[in-house]
Amino acid sequence: MTSTVPALDALHRSPRPARAGESRPAGGSTLQAVFLDMDGTLVDTEGFWWDVEVEVFASLGHILDDSWRHVVVGGPMTRSAGFLIEATGAGIPLAELTVLLNGGFEDRIADTLPLMPGAARLLAELSENGIPTALVSASHRRIIDRVLTSLGPQHFALSVAGDEVPRTKPHPDPYLAAAAGLGVDPLRCAVVEDTAIGVASAEAAGCHVVAVPSVAPIEAAARRTVVPSLEAVDLTFLHGLITEMR
Repeated sequence: MTSTVPALDALHRSPRPARAGESRPAGGSTLQAVFLDMDGTLVDTEGFWWDVEVEVFASLGHILDDSWRHVVVGGPMTRSAGFLIEATGAGIPLAELTVLLNGGFEDRIADTLPLMPGAARLLAELSENGIPTALVSASHRRIIDRVLTSLGPQHFALSVAGDEVPRTKPHPDPYLAAAAGLGVDPLRCAVVEDTAIGVASAEAAGCHVVAVPSVAPIEAAARRTVVPSLEAVDLTFLHGLITEMR
């Protein structure tokens, strides 16, 4: 599969100094890196986004149907906002609506965000074992940088935002960009995602996916494992996903 990814100097990096004697896995059946989605996967913010969308459209005189939540979850802002404009008939330009939604979300999040169960433990375990880890989100850079203060930027060697790639999720570009930035093979990387759109992006990039559904169900499939929460995911589990492919 081919895809255009941004130049590496365009990607946001939060490098962690190498520990003495630390070695990086390279090839074979070894787990080379772990890529993590943000909203709904590491931080409990999917509900925040929906609440903001409901409030913004209410201010425009429109009531959102709760069933639309499954449609807009996990996607890039342009896709979600575009769908809601079309569904409601709201007379607002997409660019203006995007500003309102991002601004509303920033107002809603505090310095410390609620983490998903198991997120803090998983991030600490990956860091302690020197596993290259990237945060890969459809959210814009300014949102990611705010959320990183809660997640701990030291846990990530790289972060990729939805407004930094030619095509965001469900296209493979974000995960291909993360793999290129870390110098790893996507086929030897594990991705943790909570939505069908994110899963599609990771699978299109060739990664093995762990799905932790947040809003809508996700079915198990080849190279896709579904778990009830991050509590079921640890380093041994992630290594096992890759070794099973031998």
